[in-house]
Amino acid sequence: MGIILWIIFGALVGWIASIIMKTNAQQGALMNIIVGIVGAVMGGWIMSMIGESGVSGFNLYSLLVALLGAIVLIAIVKALRRN
Repeated sequence: MGIILWIIFGALVGWIASIIMKTNAQQGALMNIIVGIVGAVMGGWIMSMIGESGVSGFNLYSLLVALLGAIVLIAIVKALRRN
């Protein structure tokens, strides 16, 4: 994917994950992009650990993989902030 698609994809995934995890009011657009991109990498890593493919383009499967990673990332950050 090109850099522009990664930014758009990251923003979309980060925004959806922040709504699911109820952190939308705490995150801005830049944080949504970062969470989405890092979440896509984490989701790809998680899926490769169980023998599946990771993010493969701009499609529904990749969106779900990236969303899984972004939700895990937000959950880890929330857990670390509590302590």
